[in-house]
Amino acid sequence: MTKPDDESLLRRSFDVAKRAQAGGCHPFGAILAGPDGEVLMEQGNGFLPDHDMTGHAERILAGRASIKYGSKLLADCTLYSSAEPCAMCAGAIYWSGIGRVVYGMSEHELKSITGNHAENPTLDLPCRNVFAAGQRKVEVLGPLLVEESRALHEGAWG
Repeated sequence: MTKPDDESLLRRSFDVAKRAQAGGCHPFGAILAGPDGEVLMEQGNGFLPDHDMTGHAERILAGRASIKYGSKLLADCTLYSSAEPCAMCAGAIYWSGIGRVVYGMSEHELKSITGNHAENPTLDLPCRNVFAAGQRKVEVLGPLLVEESRALHEGAWG
């Protein structure tokens, strides 16, 4: 179910993705919102400067949030992601204790854009499947605002 601020907060993750791309990274962004909708943290893609293939915005944010806030608070928080978290990121979200995820376009749609790009060999595995294998529930809303999410990647993978 869509909460009143889900679309505006998801669009904020799109803004983070745009800033990441403007800085030379891939166009991905994530934000963490507390139980009241207050933005607690933002994270763009972290591929550069070291060419870290695991530098996905969601994974980095989940790690930072786990250290700063702990699982008790994170259970009531939402991670907003410009695109569906990959299997690696879904695992990090699960282990951090974040209780809810809202995302733009699906991994399947992203794969149709990136193909087998060397810097983003997309896994076509829904985050819901990763979360379903766990022992605690992670609520998922998405895909949402797909066209806006997709537009972030125009020309980025050519």
